[in-house]
Amino acid sequence: MTPFFLPTGQGYLLRLTVVPGAQRTQVVGLYGDRLKVRLAAPPEKGAANRELIDFLARSLNLPKSSFKLTLGAQSRSKVVAVYDLSPDLRDRLCRLVPASKESA
Repeated sequence: MTPFFLPTGQGYLLRLTVVPGAQRTQVVGLYGDRLKVRLAAPPEKGAANRELIDFLARSLNLPKSSFKLTLGAQSRSKVVAVYDLSPDLRDRLCRLVPASKESA
């Protein structure tokens, strides 16, 4: 399994593929070297990007201020920076991937 996250000096970079306009927000699984996330928000006026950051903050138990969309503001392929050096963050990132859905 190729990790969808890369360590940096300040935390991690997350490589994501998003599908806006879904019935509910959830992680689908891995899509190549990216984490695939369905978002309930529509792809309008940044709503899906805000939903993505909210979802990641809830899922990783971090404040929204720890996240920054660095690439892909108007694309389904996104890179999000996570500014957190907690020792257990890597484990929390790994737990985002559903066990039965490692390749979606």
